[in-house]
Amino acid sequence: MATQQVTTSPRTRRTRSSNYWWALAWIAPALILEITFFLYPLFNTILLSFYNSTSTTFVGLRNYQQVFTNPAFLEVIKNNLLWLVLATILTVGLGLLIAVLVDRVKIESVVKSALFLPMAISFVAAGVIWRFVYKFDPADQPQTGLLNAVVTFFGGQSHAWLQDSTLSNFMLILVYTWMWTGFCMVIISAALKGIPDEILEAAKIDGANRFTLFWRVMVPMIQSTLVVVLTTMIISILKIFDVVYIMTGGNYHTDVVAMEFYNQLFQFNNYGLASALAVLLLITVIPVMYINVRRIREEEALR
Repeated sequence: MATQQVTTSPRTRRTRSSNYWWALAWIAPALILEITFFLYPLFNTILLSFYNSTSTTFVGLRNYQQVFTNPAFLEVIKNNLLWLVLATILTVGLGLLIAVLVDRVKIESVVKSALFLPMAISFVAAGVIWRFVYKFDPADQPQTGLLNAVVTFFGGQSHAWLQDSTLSNFMLILVYTWMWTGFCMVIISAALKGIPDEILEAAKIDGANRFTLFWRVMVPMIQSTLVVVLTTMIISILKIFDVVYIMTGGNYHTDVVAMEFYNQLFQFNNYGLASALAVLLLITVIPVMYINVRRIREEEALR
């Protein structure tokens, strides 16, 4: 059997070529920005992490070895893990709890507005505000810090909250929790509003109490939202910097990875070690982002 050969006219080829160049012209600005401000800095940072402090001598994995063997850097990693566990549990847990408690009550809008208000404040401003809250004055002087004023009013002793290395990290995590709990609450509350009333009523008819209704009905139905909120918090916490920088500057055993990266780069001019810390942050964030994106795609495929 003879086959018929399909030919393309010169006009069609010119049209396709024109469309190709027009499409390339439209995406060129985005590609240039992506290469200039993302890809080039990314690969350059990875390359610098294998060089010494002045970026003149190749040292291989020595910078990474120092991060995981030096006691000071190990403490930095430990602080980041403390932030990751405690701050994530507090923000997401409290956000979920408050969203359930105030759901469909008369003062719901008031409570949500009050708790979401800290999101309107920058991390720097929040750090300044809470430094005054934690301010410590000598015992023989009036306490101008809010927390110490309350403690001494009820007969307690004033305390240097931020200077106490056993409490300083927890005090900083409390500030972060104050800022981000409202965000978690609003997102989770929106998901709770999407649960059909018929499902809740059917569960109540079947004899489900409030605890069972919460764990067996509400939580499974908003699971995808909880995962998104959880991954958002994890990514944000891994990169925590502002609160630590403003309130303690990394002193009193409160240093974290992002803070140490800043110190190595801008104070000690150690480009190799700073780049290694930046790469480690990137490596820890990528799996969380991948899980989040994969879950979103799976949900879109089911629709």
